[in-house]
Amino acid sequence: MSRPKNSIPSYTFHKPTGQARVRVAGRDFYLGPFGSPESRQEYARLLALHAGGLDLSGPPPGSPGTQLTVAELLLAFWRFAEGYYVKNGKVTSELDCYKSAFRPLKKLYGLTAILEFGPLALKAVRTSMVAEGWTRKFINKSVSRIRRVFRWGVSNELVPASLVQALEAVEPLLEGRTEAHDNAPRHSVPKASIDAVRARVKQKTRDIDLLLATGARPGEILMLTTGMLNRSGEIWVAELHDHKMKHMGTTRRLYFSAAPQTILTRHLKVDPDERLFQITRNTFGKLITDACERAGIPKFTPHWLRPTVATRIRATHGIGDAQGLLGHAKPDMTARYSADPEARVIALMKKIG
Repeated sequence: MSRPKNSIPSYTFHKPTGQARVRVAGRDFYLGPFGSPESRQEYARLLALHAGGLDLSGPPPGSPGTQLTVAELLLAFWRFAEGYYVKNGKVTSELDCYKSAFRPLKKLYGLTAILEFGPLALKAVRTSMVAEGWTRKFINKSVSRIRRVFRWGVSNELVPASLVQALEAVEPLLEGRTEAHDNAPRHSVPKASIDAVRARVKQKTRDIDLLLATGARPGEILMLTTGMLNRSGEIWVAELHDHKMKHMGTTRRLYFSAAPQTILTRHLKVDPDERLFQITRNTFGKLITDACERAGIPKFTPHWLRPTVATRIRATHGIGDAQGLLGHAKPDMTARYSADPEARVIALMKKIG
């Protein structure tokens, strides 16, 4: 009976040589003395390389002149990431972030052996990111993703642990001490700017009013389906099965009063699983920023409407209500979104007289 096609290649004893042997991708690899720790390590390493989609048809990995390169490590990690960064059967945006981080790394050091890659090389990759005009925070996150790839390599015995320890010594870029710029912090958008955008977009885009009525993130609104809406009460409720803080075990619900219900009604579908809004976040954001440009006003994106709501609700109802509406686990996040120190001091001085 033939072996199942997808079974794991076996660690076997080759009697003529006394060595351990494994057949991978149609060829035999000799691993060293049968039963030795070294042979077991080599067996695990070959399986990891094979699982990562690397071509094992050439000389055995690790033999003289064939050290694993940075590009090969990235390929092995990518095969893993395609199955790991998945939600509800779809890959997440994290893969795109890794792809961005890999681009300058492959360009500068793709053909470099991983044992020759170190802190100075990682700094050179980071310098190229600064030259590309990336923001400081995105650069720091990208460098962290690169280090994560090497940590994954350690766990699969492709990378020595000492290399990851060395890469960890590269400190993040600090604000004010680097040429990399920071994006302006999000703040409340003036009503006049919102009205100017409303006047320059079509009705479907004009339904950004849902963001202003709920304090929801754009992605949370765009994922809504008719079946997600509980319309049995005076206030409609949608429980999101996929949201930003899902990995922390939190629940996220959106609440819709009469005004946003009117907007939602225009978009209800017969199919309960069809999304109400057939538009991507990137397209939605571009429609808003393009309208800002046509109106001659400072650009804002749909994400800026969330702190706009936070500021309004906190001012009229307090931080507790703002925290509940926005779905923040801690009030300090709400405070960071909605605090306006100068306005609060001015209001206090008016009360004091």
